[in-house]
Amino acid sequence: MPTTDNNSATFEELALPLFLLLYNHAFWLARNHAEAEDLVQETFSKALRAFDSFQPSTNFKAWIFRILRNTFLTSRTGLAASRTVFLEDHIATFNIAATDPNPEDHILRLDNQAALQAALDQLQAPLREVLLLCDVEEIKYKDIAVILDVPIGTVMSRISRARQALRQLLRPQFGELL
Repeated sequence: MPTTDNNSATFEELALPLFLLLYNHAFWLARNHAEAEDLVQETFSKALRAFDSFQPSTNFKAWIFRILRNTFLTSRTGLAASRTVFLEDHIATFNIAATDPNPEDHILRLDNQAALQAALDQLQAPLREVLLLCDVEEIKYKDIAVILDVPIGTVMSRISRARQALRQLLRPQFGELL
């Protein structure tokens, strides 16, 4: 049976990398920095006390996020209170800055996303796969080599060829900006 020290060390290994994700979610729920900090602290405390009930073969991230949400719902004002917003309390929210994206910016962004998706669809499968693993999933070259069961040099070559092909496919729409 593991000791309390081992249990705490294992908990730290699993929980600490999730701290920022938990804080961001807590802030989204509470909409207040101090509340979010308190909520994450309370979540860590509850999770540590209940860590012996965590089953190692399950998803720790989902487990601790569930504790965070339940803690918010039971010990805070909960979701019902966060739904009520008094507009007079948020006057600054309605002052739209010149840097906010306008409808034209949104349309351009959507058009750019559609062009990128269309170009990716035109790539050969091996090039598309390596590009998505590297640039979207942010997986390291050596790990991509293991995933694809190819030498790392092949991975680097495919990434280079995929990026070049993508530039060629997007050049008609974006010109020399690429």
